[in-house]
Amino acid sequence: MKILANDGISAAGQTVLERAGYKIITTKVAQEELATYMNNEDIEILLVRSATTARVSLIDACPNLKLIGRGGVGMDNIDVKYAREKGITVVNTPASSSQSVAELVMGQLFAISRFLHHSFKHLEHGDFSTLKKNYGKGVELRGKTIGILGFGRIGQSLASYALGAGMHVIPITLNEETFEIPVIIGLDKQISVKLQSATLNQETLGILDYLSIHVPKQANGEAVIGSKEFQVMKKGIRLVNAARGGVIDEQALLDALADGTVTAAALDVFNNEPNPDQRLISHPQIACTPHIGAATNEAQDRIGEELAELIIKQFGHF
Repeated sequence: MKILANDGISAAGQTVLERAGYKIITTKVAQEELATYMNNEDIEILLVRSATTARVSLIDACPNLKLIGRGGVGMDNIDVKYAREKGITVVNTPASSSQSVAELVMGQLFAISRFLHHSFKHLEHGDFSTLKKNYGKGVELRGKTIGILGFGRIGQSLASYALGAGMHVIPITLNEETFEIPVIIGLDKQISVKLQSATLNQETLGILDYLSIHVPKQANGEAVIGSKEFQVMKKGIRLVNAARGGVIDEQALLDALADGTVTAAALDVFNNEPNPDQRLISHPQIACTPHIGAATNEAQDRIGEELAELIIKQFGHF
């Protein structure tokens, strides 16, 4: 079987698939040329990340397509329901990138607590003494309360790190649940901490020092965090979004930064990627990264290997 990994695949994943008898093509095909290429090359498996979309038109145009694989978690760039109705298998890799995303969020939490993002931008050409004074009012993570909205694999991995940093962690879920989270205390040692979740309401938002968002883009396209939620947040909250663009109302965030509700924010995802709102990119209180949550060598190896395992499980060896 021929596989087009249009957004690439790790060498580890490619090796596993080739050993199982699959032919891997890593040519990057433009979206508008994708259907023609896939039909000409008799592609039966399409692997994507976030750059390539697999919409109804592509699915209809490629009758030989048997599986679409998403290297990562969110599948909002694939018309999943329609593909499955057409008998096409759709898979993703939710387990592979959790640690990498969680570590990025921890870096973002430190960055927006100690003005690291702004320091990196301005120290080379700024006045040292002035910058030292401006950045002299950072805060520590230890002892602060962080709400983690969405408590799947990534949220739980983040909780493990946040607990290790001495933070009070509140999982925010649809229903109240109890979670047991491992906290690493050495190279080969860990302890478990039980956490009771809360729901997204005024009481919860009113006590948070930090909020990190880990929910998928909503089917109705509405933001999960908008002006209504910002209005009941604790004054001075710091916020991180490494989930999906659109789960935060970007204009409402800018308004909340302007009125002091939000002290700082860190964004790894945006509406209208890869052309995000420049007001966000240039904002002195927002630390921005270009959707790199899962972009570590280790995560990419795991993603490639997980995709390979799912494909081989579905179609076997050749």
